[in-house]
Parts: sequence; structure tokens; C-alpha cells
Amino acid sequence: MAEVTLLEPSPISPTGESCSRLPWRWVGVIGLVIAVGLMAAGWVALGGKRGHKTTEPTPPATQPASPPLAASGFITIRKPTGAPTITSGIRDEKGREVMIACATCHTTKPANLDAKLGTPLTAFHQGLVGKHGSLSCVSCHNPADGYGSLRLADGKLVPYTEVMTLCAQCHGPQFRDYQHGAHGGMSGFWDLNKGGRVRNNCVDCHDAHAPSTRPLLRHPDQTTDS
Repeated sequence: MAEVTLLEPSPISPTGESCSRLPWRWVGVIGLVIAVGLMAAGWVALGGKRGHKTTEPTPPATQPASPPLAASGFITIRKPTGAPTITSGIRDEKGREVMIACATCHTTKPANLDAKLGTPLTAFHQGLVGKHGSLSCVSCHNPADGYGSLRLADGKLVPYTEVMTLCAQCHGPQFRDYQHGAHGGMSGFWDLNKGGRVRNNCVDCHDAHAPSTRPLLRHPDQTTDS
């Protein structure tokens, strides 16, 4: 009687497949999972969808610089109160000198257009000493209104309160120095944050008819070693 060998049946998986084939199937599944994971990681590293730009971090906001504090002080330039006057030699009941406007007399007769500074005056202003180049009275004064206003070189009229405009047209270097603070007296504060400043007018220091003054310190170009 022949010997019969019985084979053990292979275990059957829930899907009906032989368990001997399962290890290779799982290797494929695991490889696919790994590949998908790597692709997802690369997609994230590239910033997501194609064409999507990553957002740069916003820098912290900086506070704007504070503007400089405005100076609290003001620069005031002294001005004449109006047209010049001359004393009458009379005092009122309070002892004050009675002053007379120039036009009080100068409107009574035509002006002498030939009168120059330095010419001896016999009718009036005998004590007036004039020394201002070759200027005449009408070089600066307007004879049409009895010397009640000033007249520039181009004929334009300016009030006496703007006498510096008249001075500046001939004394340009001095006026430029004045504008930069190197000429003319002043009082008050250098630092305008501490207070105001008052500057003198030309005629506060200079006689308009004889403006030359003796310098306090001779200019270095005019000094000698001898």
C-alpha cells in the first residue's frame, strides 16, 4: 500500500489570499506611504502650491524721531516810532519838551534841492552837522510830503519805521553782517529757548546825518607791527 503524504493547508488571509504572499504586499504599501510622505515634505518646504510666495516676517515698527523743539523766544528789531521831530525849545506844563514834526515847517515852502550835507545852514537846523559822503537832503528825504517819508534810490517811498531798508541799499556789507548777528547791538538771550532777543536799529547807534563812528577795535588788515 502506497504511503500518502498530507500537506498542511496554507493559512488563508481575511481577503482570501494566501498568507505566504502578504509580506511582499506590505512592503509595497509601506514604500508608497514613505514616497507620499517625502513628496508632502517637499511641497511644504517649497511653500505650498506652485506660485505661492512665502511671507517675510514684518519688522518691528519703529517710533518716528521727535521733531526739534521750536524756539520759544522771538527776535524783535527796534524801530523808530515814526517821522523824526525836532525840539521847539518849549516845555509843556509837565516839563516835557514840545516836539515839532519836520512837515510843520518844510511844507510851508519848496525844498532846496541843492542843499547838501555839510553846507552851512543859516535859516534853521544851524546845529545840524552833516557828513555822509556827497548826499544831499533829498537823497534820502522825500520833499513832496515835507520830508515826512524816506525815498530810496529808485524813487520808492518808505516810512521812517523802515529806515533800515534805506540804509541797506548803500551799506550792503554792514547789513549782511547785521543779518548774521555780527553787526549791531542787541540784548536778551543767545539761546532763544530761554527767552527773546531785542536788536538795535541802524539809527539807534548811528547818526543818520553823520553815521561814521570810531571803531572799538581796529580791523586786523589795518594794523601794523611798527
